[in-house]
Amino acid sequence: MEITSLKLLNFRNYESLEIKFSNKTNIIYGLNGMGKTNLVEAIYILGFTKTFRLGSEDVVIKKGKNIAKIEGLIKDNIFNNYKLIISDTGKRIKIDNNKIAKVSDYITKVNIILFSPDDLKIIKDTPMTRRRLLNIEISGINSTYLNYLTNYNKILKQRNSYLKALNKKNIYQNDFLDILTAQLVDLGLKIVSIREEFINNINSYISDIYYKITQKGHLSINYKSEYKGKKKEQLLNMYAKNISREIILGKTLFGPQHDDIEFIIDKEIVKEYSSVGEQKNSVIAFKLAEIKNIDAVLNKKPILILDDLFSELDKVKINNILNLIDSELQIFITTTEIDNVNSDLLKTAKIFKVENGKVMEE
Repeated sequence: MEITSLKLLNFRNYESLEIKFSNKTNIIYGLNGMGKTNLVEAIYILGFTKTFRLGSEDVVIKKGKNIAKIEGLIKDNIFNNYKLIISDTGKRIKIDNNKIAKVSDYITKVNIILFSPDDLKIIKDTPMTRRRLLNIEISGINSTYLNYLTNYNKILKQRNSYLKALNKKNIYQNDFLDILTAQLVDLGLKIVSIREEFINNINSYISDIYYKITQKGHLSINYKSEYKGKKKEQLLNMYAKNISREIILGKTLFGPQHDDIEFIIDKEIVKEYSSVGEQKNSVIAFKLAEIKNIDAVLNKKPILILDDLFSELDKVKINNILNLIDSELQIFITTTEIDNVNSDLLKTAKIFKVENGKVMEE
């Protein structure tokens, strides 16, 4: 899979841009604040419809404008034109000028793996950050999962509202609540099953990748879920035993909305015991394992984006990472200093300099 060209209109600091990429390595360099990350962000949004950066979606629209457009020609056996139009009223998605109504029908089309400095938050932040990672990455390869998740969240919201209503009425009418609970458990078991399979697949690759990056240690991912290993009857019983507490608190206390993952190196939890360098290497190993998983599950080579990789790691680790990357992948690398880039990589790469929202091919 590759993106051969990109068009931007009123996106971040780009008023108008048309650019063609190499199907192998693309190096984008320039000083901070010039628009390097904005460029790869546009590619990411074209695939996922959402930014990987913090902040509201309408921030991507250039100041003083009311609409932004991202358009790309993407090759996946055949060429298709993808277009995303963003305004303060929402987003419109098109493939070959045909409007796509459901996001779940779109985001599995373009497979992108991203590493950025903010990814360290995967280790350091709350379980919500790690669940978001799972949801984004799994949705990118499994449209059914996104449908399950969407329906689960609707029922969860409805169940929480009903629990609050029961609290105010100080009564327990179990018929409707039992129906909601059964629906929640059915969908929750499906979500957890897919998450568990995904983590098992990642674990089949990640330890070897981590060792090849660092030359020491064995990395694995531990998936934590209240639903894990349980059957429907056991879960229904768990809810029944805790119903009084749920009504008092006005919220659902169990389910995939509380799931988490732990990164573990040699039986020690990375978040608690590992250095910043080990945390970075763990996240990169996770991303590289995802590439292998996408190839195995979908028989596709995803687009790889490495945003500011060279400022994050020492040269030995960087070279180890580059040696692990599949030569058939299309890669985008951003950096502030072109001198930081491996000389062998420069020889085969297409190089772009970014300055004040302008991109010049060198």
